[in-house]
This record gives sequence, C-alpha cells and structure tokens, in this order.
Amino acid sequence: MTEAVILDAIRTPFGRRGGAFREFRPDALLGHALRGVVERVGLPADRVGDVVAGCVTQAGEQGANIGRLGAILADFPVTVPGVSLNRMCGSAQQAVHFAAQAVAAGDMPYSIGGGVESMTRVPMFGDIDPDGTKGGYEILNPALFEKQNLIHQGLSAELVAQRWGLSREQVDAFSMESHRRAMQARANGPTAELLPTPGLDADGNPVEMILDEGVRASVDPEKMASLKTVFKQDGVVTAANASQISDGASAVLVGNREIAEADGFRPRARFRARVVVGDDPELQLMGVVPATKLALERAGLSMSDIDWFEINEAFATVVLAWAQETGADMDKVNPWGGAVAHGHPLGATGGGLMAKMLCGLEATGGQFALQTMCIGHGMATATIIERL
Repeated sequence: MTEAVILDAIRTPFGRRGGAFREFRPDALLGHALRGVVERVGLPADRVGDVVAGCVTQAGEQGANIGRLGAILADFPVTVPGVSLNRMCGSAQQAVHFAAQAVAAGDMPYSIGGGVESMTRVPMFGDIDPDGTKGGYEILNPALFEKQNLIHQGLSAELVAQRWGLSREQVDAFSMESHRRAMQARANGPTAELLPTPGLDADGNPVEMILDEGVRASVDPEKMASLKTVFKQDGVVTAANASQISDGASAVLVGNREIAEADGFRPRARFRARVVVGDDPELQLMGVVPATKLALERAGLSMSDIDWFEINEAFATVVLAWAQETGADMDKVNPWGGAVAHGHPLGATGGGLMAKMLCGLEATGGQFALQTMCIGHGMATATIIERL
C-alpha cells in the first residue's frame, strides 16, 4: 500500500468567542487555511484530490458543505472537491485520517484534512436547536435515553473527577500550567504551525493575528479558586479549567510519499497509527484511554517511546485521569499548553493539535508523537506520527 505522509500542517491562531475573528465568516476562515497550506508547500492547488473538512455545528454559515465552499473561497480550481464531516471534537483529526486513508489507498496523490469552527458566529447546538430555546440534549430522540444515559460532557467531566479522585486544586493547577506552557512556547515568537490571519482588535481596527488570543500571561490562583463550578455544585469543573470557546481553522496536507518526493517536496512525518474507538456514552470522555492503547498496539510502540503527547484539554479532568491510567510523563504532555489556554474551536482543533505536535517534534528533535481527543457520546480518536 502507498505510504501517506504529512507535507505540512498549519492552523490559524485561535480566537476568543466574540474576539478577533468575530467578523470573519467560518467558510472564509477555512479557505484562508486551505490556501495557506498549499502556498507554504508550493503545491499547485489543482493537484489536491480532495478537501476533507471537520465542522461540528453544520448550520447557518457552517452549513451547505463548508469543505467545498472553503475550497472555492481558497481559489482552488473547481475540479477540487470538498466534503464535510462531524465526529464532534475529533472532527478535524478524523478528517486528516480520511485524507491519509484516501492517499494510502492510491485514490489520489494529495489530499487535505482539517476543519473549522466559528463558535462566535455559529453557536454550539445550532444544528439541532436552531432557535436556541430547547438546549442541546433536550432535543435528542427520547428513545436514545432508554438505551444509554446520555449526559452533558460537563457532567461526564465531573464523573471523571469523582472516579479518579481529582480535586479542584489539582485541576486548577493543571490549567494554570497550561497557560504557563503556552506563554513559554511563544517566548521566541509565534510557533511554526501558526498561519498569520487577519482579524480585528477590540475597537474594530484591522490587525494581523499571529498568536492565540486566549492565552493569559498570568493567572491569579485566588481568582481561579473563587470561580463557581458550572455543572455540579460541589464539583470541580469551572470555566477556567475547561477548554475555551473559540474560533479557528486548520489544514494538514497529506501526500503519497513516492509522488511527493518525485515532485520535489520533503515529507515531514509519516503515520504510524490512526484509530477511532467507541466507549461508554455516560463516562464519554475517557475513550482516550482505549484509543491510546490501541494506537500504541498498532504502531508497535510503548508509552516510553513517545516524545510528545497532545491530549485535548476539553476538560482538565480528562487529561489528568488519562495520565493516571497510562502513566504518562507529564513533561511530555501538551508541552506548549493546550485547549484550556489556546482554546478549542471544535471542528478545527484536531488539525490544529496535529500541526502543533509536528512542529513540537521538530523543535525538540523528537521522533514519535501521539494525539488523542475525547468525543461526545463516548468516542475518541488517536494518531501516532513519526518525524521524518
């Protein structure tokens, strides 16, 4: 089978809800990322066999197949198709998997996987509750609840804290560390995966965004400790130790290794494992554990072989519980911070984390990286890449 390799991986800076990208339509934001990744590599856009775009809330400005619309807005030739998918928080990571699988199967020489989400312009749950009157889970088929105890992810995050014995102090400390690491990573300027993107400052003046908007230079521990919990009165989950609601886009260019090298391009990484798993819908966030184990098994690697971990910080409780189960070296986990600090534009994050860990591997001289993401209703995606 043909070997699929990553030629480049980029993301826009992630903007706060109502922040720098508040006037930037999501289809145009995706187009900006798509154009950016082919231009950075120097690949003519007509060589792209498909665009696979993750997007969770496919309604309004994110409806009508945003993958195809983003490709048109990127000025790709009309011969380049596009498709959109929703695997919730793992959407862009799954999009990269699908792009790589198409290339590995020999269906096309190059493909782009990535995603987009403007949580400012298209609010979460807008696809199932367009008028915003019923809430998310309340509108699901009642028969589902006879089969599984489907609950809000925030409640699952509290169940995780309870089962793994995580305290408020632990999750707050982890979250402060996420901001510290993100700030430390930008000490020498923007990290290499970030694509400069036009935005607006607070007064509406045009600015070029080169850094994530949500990262805090300092976090007041007393203020963090004073925040009320969101989902459970005596719980641990607050707005400060969960992922930020954000806007952003990502794009990962995948190619047939033999063709890419013949075309003069240098592959940066190859895939060692691509997995997706289903897990308990009630304790829905902990699919990251079996996903990690399966990815390692398929790659023929162990935890000690991995130089860089990207574990999506949907909630701090998830990463800490995952670490307890896997015995991970926390120095290798989200070394440049995570979604608590830089945000989590749902459909885009998977591609953004892949871009970040690829650049992180290169910056540190590491060989292997593992990315995993918890997903609603009890699923998880995982990828292992090897730097070339």
